[in-house]
Amino acid sequence: MSNLTRVIIVDDHPLMRKGIQQLLNIEPRYDIIAEATNGIEAVSFAKKMQPDLILLDLNMPGISGLETLTALRKQGCSAKIIVLTVSDSKQDVIAIINQGANGYLLKDSEPESLLTNIDKVMAGQLLVSDELHDYLNDLDQEDNIRNKLASLTKREAQILQEVAKGHSNKEISDNLHISEGTVKVHVKSLLKKLEIKSRVEAAVLYLQQAR
Repeated sequence: MSNLTRVIIVDDHPLMRKGIQQLLNIEPRYDIIAEATNGIEAVSFAKKMQPDLILLDLNMPGISGLETLTALRKQGCSAKIIVLTVSDSKQDVIAIINQGANGYLLKDSEPESLLTNIDKVMAGQLLVSDELHDYLNDLDQEDNIRNKLASLTKREAQILQEVAKGHSNKEISDNLHISEGTVKVHVKSLLKKLEIKSRVEAAVLYLQQAR
Protein backbone atom coordinates (compact mmCIF):
# COMPACT_ATOMS: atom_id res chain seq x y z
CA MET A 1 0.00 0.00 0.00
CA SER A 2 2.98 2.32 0.45
CA ASN A 3 3.17 2.97 -3.29
CA LEU A 4 -0.22 4.74 -3.26
CA THR A 5 -0.23 8.48 -3.99
CA ARG A 6 -2.27 10.18 -1.28
CA VAL A 7 -4.36 13.01 -2.74
CA ILE A 8 -6.31 15.97 -1.37
CA ILE A 9 -8.76 17.66 -3.77
CA VAL A 10 -9.45 21.35 -3.03
CA ASP A 11 -12.38 22.94 -4.88
CA ASP A 12 -15.49 24.81 -3.77
CA HIS A 13 -17.64 23.18 -6.50
CA PRO A 14 -18.99 19.71 -5.55
CA LEU A 15 -19.39 18.70 -9.21
CA MET A 16 -15.76 19.56 -9.97
CA ARG A 17 -14.55 17.59 -6.95
CA LYS A 18 -16.66 14.63 -8.07
CA GLY A 19 -15.29 14.84 -11.62
CA ILE A 20 -11.66 14.93 -10.43
CA GLN A 21 -12.37 12.03 -8.07
CA GLN A 22 -13.82 9.94 -10.91
CA LEU A 23 -10.84 10.77 -13.11
CA LEU A 24 -8.30 9.73 -10.47
CA ASN A 25 -10.24 6.56 -9.66
CA ILE A 26 -9.29 5.32 -13.15
CA GLU A 27 -5.75 4.91 -11.78
CA PRO A 28 -5.60 2.62 -8.73
CA ARG A 29 -2.37 4.22 -7.52
CA TYR A 30 -4.20 7.44 -6.54
CA ASP A 31 -5.86 7.37 -3.12
CA ILE A 32 -8.11 10.37 -2.36
CA ILE A 33 -7.74 10.92 1.36
CA ALA A 34 -9.72 14.18 1.69
CA GLU A 35 -11.79 16.76 -0.14
CA ALA A 36 -11.59 20.39 0.96
CA THR A 37 -14.10 23.07 -0.02
CA ASN A 38 -11.87 26.05 0.81
CA GLY A 39 -8.29 27.10 1.53
CA ILE A 40 -8.58 26.94 5.31
CA GLU A 41 -9.72 23.31 5.18
CA ALA A 42 -6.96 22.54 2.68
CA VAL A 43 -4.20 23.87 4.94
CA SER A 44 -5.65 22.04 7.96
CA PHE A 45 -6.04 18.71 6.11
CA ALA A 46 -2.55 18.94 4.61
CA LYS A 47 -1.00 19.49 8.04
CA LYS A 48 -2.82 16.49 9.55
CA MET A 49 -2.69 14.05 6.66
CA GLN A 50 0.66 14.71 4.91
CA PRO A 51 -0.58 14.11 1.33
CA ASP A 52 1.67 13.39 -1.65
CA LEU A 53 -0.44 15.46 -4.06
CA ILE A 54 -2.80 18.41 -3.71
CA LEU A 55 -5.08 19.40 -6.60
CA LEU A 56 -5.96 23.01 -5.90
CA ASP A 57 -8.62 25.25 -7.44
CA LEU A 58 -7.38 28.79 -8.15
CA ASN A 59 -10.59 30.81 -7.88
CA MET A 60 -12.27 30.10 -4.55
CA PRO A 61 -14.31 32.44 -2.32
CA GLY A 62 -12.54 33.65 0.80
CA ILE A 63 -8.94 32.49 0.59
CA SER A 64 -7.84 32.20 -3.04
CA GLY A 65 -5.87 29.31 -4.49
CA LEU A 66 -2.75 31.50 -4.60
CA GLU A 67 -3.10 32.42 -0.90
CA THR A 68 -3.75 28.76 -0.05
CA LEU A 69 -0.65 27.69 -1.99
CA THR A 70 1.46 30.31 -0.19
CA ALA A 71 0.14 29.15 3.21
CA LEU A 72 0.80 25.49 2.38
CA ARG A 73 4.40 26.15 1.38
CA LYS A 74 4.97 28.38 4.43
CA GLN A 75 3.85 25.58 6.77
CA GLY A 76 6.37 23.28 5.08
CA CYS A 77 3.99 21.23 2.94
CA SER A 78 6.20 19.13 0.63
CA ALA A 79 3.37 17.63 -1.45
CA LYS A 80 3.27 18.14 -5.19
CA ILE A 81 0.73 20.92 -5.73
CA ILE A 82 -1.10 21.27 -9.04
CA VAL A 83 -3.37 24.23 -9.60
CA LEU A 84 -6.46 23.35 -11.67
CA THR A 85 -8.21 26.40 -13.08
CA VAL A 86 -10.15 27.95 -15.93
CA SER A 87 -7.82 30.98 -15.91
CA ASP A 88 -5.25 31.26 -18.68
CA SER A 89 -3.95 34.60 -17.35
CA LYS A 90 -0.19 35.04 -17.70
CA GLN A 91 -0.06 36.85 -14.34
CA ASP A 92 -1.80 33.93 -12.62
CA VAL A 93 0.55 31.36 -14.15
CA ILE A 94 3.69 33.26 -13.16
CA ALA A 95 2.42 34.05 -9.64
CA ILE A 96 1.45 30.42 -9.02
CA ILE A 97 4.74 28.95 -10.28
CA ASN A 98 6.73 31.54 -8.32
CA GLN A 99 4.93 30.50 -5.13
CA GLY A 100 6.05 26.90 -5.53
CA ALA A 101 3.36 25.09 -7.50
CA ASN A 102 4.49 22.03 -9.47
CA GLY A 103 1.85 22.37 -12.16
CA TYR A 104 -0.75 24.72 -13.62
CA LEU A 105 -3.38 22.89 -15.64
CA LEU A 106 -6.58 24.08 -17.27
CA LYS A 107 -9.82 22.45 -16.14
CA ASP A 108 -11.10 22.18 -19.71
CA SER A 109 -8.22 19.86 -20.69
CA GLU A 110 -9.14 16.44 -22.06
CA PRO A 111 -9.45 13.97 -19.13
CA GLU A 112 -6.75 11.63 -20.53
CA SER A 113 -4.40 14.59 -21.04
CA LEU A 114 -5.07 15.86 -17.52
CA LEU A 115 -4.32 12.45 -16.01
CA THR A 116 -1.11 12.12 -18.08
CA ASN A 117 0.03 15.57 -16.92
CA ILE A 118 -0.68 14.74 -13.27
CA ASP A 119 1.45 11.60 -13.69
CA LYS A 120 4.26 13.72 -15.18
CA VAL A 121 4.18 16.13 -12.24
CA MET A 122 4.34 13.21 -9.82
CA ALA A 123 7.40 12.00 -11.76
CA GLY A 124 9.13 15.32 -11.05
CA GLN A 125 8.29 17.58 -13.99
CA LEU A 126 7.23 21.22 -13.66
CA LEU A 127 4.26 21.38 -15.98
CA VAL A 128 1.74 23.82 -17.39
CA SER A 129 -0.98 23.17 -19.96
CA ASP A 130 0.26 23.21 -23.56
CA GLU A 131 -1.55 26.48 -24.29
CA LEU A 132 0.48 28.23 -21.55
CA HIS A 133 4.02 27.06 -22.39
CA ASP A 134 5.08 30.49 -23.66
CA TYR A 135 4.40 31.93 -20.21
CA LEU A 136 6.99 29.59 -18.69
CA ASN A 137 9.52 30.82 -21.25
CA ASP A 138 8.74 34.39 -20.17
CA LEU A 139 9.23 33.34 -16.54
CA ASP A 140 12.62 31.82 -17.38
CA GLN A 141 13.64 35.04 -19.11
CA GLU A 142 12.56 37.15 -16.13
CA ASP A 143 14.49 34.89 -13.76
CA ASN A 144 17.53 35.17 -16.02
CA ILE A 145 17.33 38.98 -16.01
CA ARG A 146 16.95 39.08 -12.23
CA ASN A 147 20.01 36.86 -11.85
CA LYS A 148 22.04 39.16 -14.10
CA LEU A 149 20.96 42.24 -12.15
CA ALA A 150 21.84 40.46 -8.89
CA SER A 151 25.36 39.88 -10.23
CA LEU A 152 26.09 43.64 -10.36
CA THR A 153 28.24 45.17 -7.66
CA LYS A 154 26.69 47.80 -5.40
CA ARG A 155 28.47 50.56 -7.36
CA GLU A 156 27.39 49.12 -10.73
CA ALA A 157 23.79 48.97 -9.49
CA GLN A 158 24.02 52.64 -8.43
CA ILE A 159 25.36 53.62 -11.83
CA LEU A 160 22.67 51.59 -13.63
CA GLN A 161 20.06 53.52 -11.64
CA GLU A 162 21.67 56.78 -12.78
CA VAL A 163 21.79 55.57 -16.41
CA ALA A 164 18.08 54.75 -16.20
CA LYS A 165 17.45 58.40 -15.24
CA GLY A 166 19.13 59.43 -18.49
CA HIS A 167 22.20 60.92 -16.83
CA SER A 168 25.48 61.30 -18.74
CA ASN A 169 28.79 59.96 -17.45
CA LYS A 170 29.67 63.51 -16.33
CA GLU A 171 26.40 63.86 -14.38
CA ILE A 172 26.87 60.41 -12.82
CA SER A 173 30.42 61.37 -11.90
CA ASP A 174 29.16 64.49 -10.12
CA ASN A 175 26.25 62.75 -8.41
CA LEU A 176 28.30 59.83 -7.05
CA HIS A 177 31.50 61.81 -6.41
CA ILE A 178 33.70 59.53 -8.51
CA SER A 179 35.82 60.27 -11.59
CA GLU A 180 34.29 60.17 -15.07
CA GLY A 181 36.84 57.51 -16.01
CA THR A 182 35.62 55.29 -13.17
CA VAL A 183 32.03 55.73 -14.36
CA LYS A 184 33.02 54.60 -17.88
CA VAL A 185 34.72 51.48 -16.51
CA HIS A 186 31.65 50.57 -14.45
CA VAL A 187 29.25 51.21 -17.34
CA LYS A 188 31.31 48.96 -19.59
CA SER A 189 31.34 46.25 -16.89
CA LEU A 190 27.60 46.35 -16.21
CA LEU A 191 26.75 46.24 -19.93
CA LYS A 192 28.91 43.14 -20.24
CA LYS A 193 27.29 41.46 -17.21
CA LEU A 194 23.80 42.24 -18.49
CA GLU A 195 24.79 41.03 -21.98
CA ILE A 196 23.54 44.19 -23.67
CA LYS A 197 25.22 46.74 -25.93
CA SER A 198 23.84 50.17 -25.09
CA ARG A 199 22.88 52.49 -22.25
CA VAL A 200 19.35 52.66 -23.67
CA GLU A 201 18.96 48.87 -23.35
CA ALA A 202 20.32 49.10 -19.80
CA ALA A 203 17.77 51.78 -18.91
CA VAL A 204 14.87 49.79 -20.41
CA LEU A 205 15.96 46.63 -18.57
CA TYR A 206 16.20 48.46 -15.26
CA LEU A 207 12.82 50.18 -15.66
CA GLN A 208 11.07 46.93 -16.66
CA GLN A 209 12.32 45.16 -13.54
CA ALA A 210 11.47 48.14 -11.32
CA ARG A 211 7.79 48.04 -12.34
